[in-house]
Amino acid sequence: MGSHRRLAPSGFDRGSAAAVGLLSVAAAVLGAVPATAAPAAPRDDRRADVDRLHTEAEQATEAYNKADARTDVLRKEIGTAQDSIARQQERINSMRDALGSLAGAQYRSGGIDPSLALLLSADPDEYLDRASVLDRISTRQAGELRELRQAMRDLAQDRAEAAGKLAELEKSRKAVAAHKKTVERKLAKARALLNSLPDDERAGYERGSRSGREDLTALTGAGGPASGRAGAAFAAARSALGKPYVWGANGPTGFDCSGLTQWAYAQAGVGLPRTSQAQSGTGRRVSLSEARPGDLVAYRDDASHIGMYAGNGQVIHAPYPGAPVRYDPVGMMPVSSITRV
Repeated sequence: MGSHRRLAPSGFDRGSAAAVGLLSVAAAVLGAVPATAAPAAPRDDRRADVDRLHTEAEQATEAYNKADARTDVLRKEIGTAQDSIARQQERINSMRDALGSLAGAQYRSGGIDPSLALLLSADPDEYLDRASVLDRISTRQAGELRELRQAMRDLAQDRAEAAGKLAELEKSRKAVAAHKKTVERKLAKARALLNSLPDDERAGYERGSRSGREDLTALTGAGGPASGRAGAAFAAARSALGKPYVWGANGPTGFDCSGLTQWAYAQAGVGLPRTSQAQSGTGRRVSLSEARPGDLVAYRDDASHIGMYAGNGQVIHAPYPGAPVRYDPVGMMPVSSITRV
């Protein structure tokens, strides 16, 4: 606009000016984005989408790991139950055979009235001895019959529980398959988006996509591992540096995030759960200022990612497909908890 004031238009001039003004505003809105900014916005959106898809894939991987771990537990429980059922059935068969033999002996010896059998017996003393034995057999038979009935009830209950676990196993298998498809779909989309970026931007993303967060180095602890087993686990995690991220894997040639920490602590003789959510609750919570090498650092509110504190404000972790096990700043993502095992 010029610096000189103009007289206010009237009538047609006023309407014409208003129309021209509206057209100017519309043109300004439609052409507001500079020509140089148009290519940048989609790339930024794609990088954000890659981050989002990796996050969603990790969450689906956690669900997969949880269902897969439950499937393994059920398989073991079912195997134990089936062995127990087989042993119970053998015992019941033996009890039936024994009761059958006793019943046959009693039938053969007690087929006539006992008083008549005594009168007809050539040796009353022998008969009385035999009758006493048969009476004891009858008492024993009644006890074994009760035992047989209880064993059959126990067997029926165990079979019902085993059938329930088999149904749960099938449900868990279906959940594993569904989560696997979800992970694969999201990772495929993330790869396609990443590949659509220019080479220099893709390389930059792969180098530091999770490193541009607040520097928390000054807030972290110093010193060596909190315990001997933490030191052994930390050494194992360092030995995995450079190995590929493989979702659903827990070593030794590839890892997902919780697979790496589980494997590392297993080398120290410590059993950790399979998922990052479960691992974050296995020990004592410490603050970031207290963190020492070997402590577990969980990320996001849902603890869907986990790494191992390495000292000097760094963690070792398995980031995402295409990125090997590596060091990254502890503040690469929002920290939800730090756990000392």
